[in-house]
Amino acid sequence: MRHDLSWRTMSAYDLDAVTSIAELVHADYYEAPEVLGEKQALYPNGAHLLELGERPVGYVLSHPFRSEVVPALNAPLGALPADADTYYLHDLALLPVARRMGAGQFIAEVLARHAVARGLATMSLVAVNGSEGFWARQGFVTADVPELAGRLLGYDASARYMVRAL
Repeated sequence: MRHDLSWRTMSAYDLDAVTSIAELVHADYYEAPEVLGEKQALYPNGAHLLELGERPVGYVLSHPFRSEVVPALNAPLGALPADADTYYLHDLALLPVARRMGAGQFIAEVLARHAVARGLATMSLVAVNGSEGFWARQGFVTADVPELAGRLLGYDASARYMVRAL
């Protein structure tokens, strides 16, 4: 990773930048600013902003959740489940300038260590935007969970639920 490219803890003050990045990277997967903000507020330890110099170029939102459950797109969570058994990567978004620099792989490993420290045995996510190959290189495998078919279609026809054992 470049020395002027760094991840830091996201704050509520970063939500305008996060929303702007989300609109560019995930235009087909709209989530309202208040939905993104709720995820940051519910689990600040899983919310990080990527900066190139001091310019925001990416973010990740993640949190403990339940296995084989996928949050609805653009819907508040309300609360994190008390019986969480997986670490859910809700959103990783990188502007083109920040891709292929190792930032995505780096934060995936940071979050994996965080999940292990929390005692969680897996990480999970929904791969969209043709990202299945990237996530496979990070150790995730597609999980066939028929009960999720309808929810995954809420993302798009190529959305895949993926799991990584820790």
